[in-house]
Amino acid sequence: MNIQIFGTKKSADTRKAERFFKERGIKFQFVDLKEKGLSKGEFNSVKQAVGGIDNLIDENAKDQDTLDIIKYIADEDKEEKILENQHILVQPIVRNGKKATVGYQPDVWKGWD
Repeated sequence: MNIQIFGTKKSADTRKAERFFKERGIKFQFVDLKEKGLSKGEFNSVKQAVGGIDNLIDENAKDQDTLDIIKYIADEDKEEKILENQHILVQPIVRNGKKATVGYQPDVWKGWD
């Protein structure tokens, strides 16, 4: 397994995901969205794995202004705006190769090998 966890230190679900993998002795790479974030290729891979861009957006994010902008801009511009404002993504984003999840989903991770 090649696990990557994208999130922030302040996110409770991100910390729970880290604990899930640590408790099982599974190595992972943590990527702080405040420092680095997803590349365009990683974003596209995760978007495809989770069923589209709408599943990546956290409707309860604090930055409601950015969420409103994303709702009303043209579809071809949404991706770029989200990449610029990754703090509005659901956390954590957990990748294992081509597989990915958003949010805390231990039942899915247990099925990964």
